[in-house]
Amino acid sequence: MNWEAVIGLEVHIQLATQSKIFSTAPTAYGAAPNAQASAVDIALPGVLPVINAGVIRMATRFGLAIDATIAPRSVFARKHYFYPDLPKGYQISQYELPIVAGGHLDITVAGRDKRVGITRAHLEEDAGKSLHEAYDRETGIDLNRAGTPLVECVSEPDMTSAAEAAAYARKLHSLVTYLGICDGNMAEGSFRIDANVSVRPAGSAEFGTRTETKNVNSFRFLEKAIHFEIERQIDVLESGGTVVQETRLYDPEADETRSMRSKEEAHDYRYFPDPDLLPVAIDADFIEAERADLPELPDAKRARFVADYGLGDDDAASLTQSRVLADYFEATVAAAGGDAASQGKPAANWIMGDLSGALNREGRGVDASPVSPSQLGGLIARVADGTISGKIGKEVFEALFAGEGESADAIIEARGLRQITDTGAIEGYVDQVIADNPDQVQQYLDGKTKIVGYLVGQVMKASQGKANPKDVNRMLVAKLDAL
Repeated sequence: MNWEAVIGLEVHIQLATQSKIFSTAPTAYGAAPNAQASAVDIALPGVLPVINAGVIRMATRFGLAIDATIAPRSVFARKHYFYPDLPKGYQISQYELPIVAGGHLDITVAGRDKRVGITRAHLEEDAGKSLHEAYDRETGIDLNRAGTPLVECVSEPDMTSAAEAAAYARKLHSLVTYLGICDGNMAEGSFRIDANVSVRPAGSAEFGTRTETKNVNSFRFLEKAIHFEIERQIDVLESGGTVVQETRLYDPEADETRSMRSKEEAHDYRYFPDPDLLPVAIDADFIEAERADLPELPDAKRARFVADYGLGDDDAASLTQSRVLADYFEATVAAAGGDAASQGKPAANWIMGDLSGALNREGRGVDASPVSPSQLGGLIARVADGTISGKIGKEVFEALFAGEGESADAIIEARGLRQITDTGAIEGYVDQVIADNPDQVQQYLDGKTKIVGYLVGQVMKASQGKANPKDVNRMLVAKLDAL
């Protein structure tokens, strides 16, 4: 039987506020266990939660960016469940009236465009964290995360492959970091993904029984977890078994999902409106003010990069994956000077090639690059004006990356790397190479003109890479043709 997967994602996005959603406790990562758990966060007797206005603003901006409807009135509810990291016995969330309803994200996978619908995005507080690693057959509870503000974005079950799910998650991650509402640090839990997966016979209109794989914290692990879960469910069904609706956990070391617990339904949580919190009322003026303040978003920036910098779609998509990278690219082009359309492609090549490779080797992001946009732009300008060749440019780049000079110009001068453009000097190298390579010269004269590339290489070697390659090629061909 042919099977097809049905996938929906629930993504928990930690909002980049300084304080928690209902208290003034800080949200900074890395504090000592329980140092940032206030009385409000754990609902000690006599305390009252108060909504953080910044949370409402960020949720509104998110809704506008996904073309959703912002609810003029939304309500917080208590979601009841019992777990060691939730000492008050309930989580404040939104249920029937979320702040954001509808919306979509557009993704591209294998050259095909697809629109993924978004059901809702609601505000809620995070729970604490159970710590197992440092304890001998015991569990420690850290409540620092309790009360940290989250937007939970729930997609429609519109995705049919692990690749589509990963593309959607990456697009969502890019969007929230562009908006500045989330730092996107997956290792610290700022962006966590729950994958709902089911399979059904191809062409069937009915959904199969779904499982939910919780708290996946990398895009690569998301793809692996979904691949495994699809194959596991198909194996269960084809062997005559029944898929159980449950919550599962992905183990990256074993590359498998494992059962955690049976999946709860909404009625299991006994939702009811939180009696301590007023409804959130948002007027049209507030919404329009936030709309006017939105930054340029990834799709619009990608289209502008194609139009203004002469980039292809793939290059533009790569450079706009993060706001930091896009800003670095534009600053590099500006520093290179000249026409933006002509400098765009060289800048893209240097950033996605030499710079990305060097950063990856050292485990750095572009925000920690030792080569500034002004330095890289200066290097690109010197290659463009013929001061140095592309090959010498790589030597200069390595020196910049190692911190051996303040600018490309300083390194070029200190190392004597200026390209030789004196025709007399180049002619001397060309004549010597012709004299030293009679067999290759004869091959050229016999019609094997591709051998000229070898001869050009010999001239460049003799000049230590400093001769202008275009001048070398032109002079070499002219002399060979005259033989």
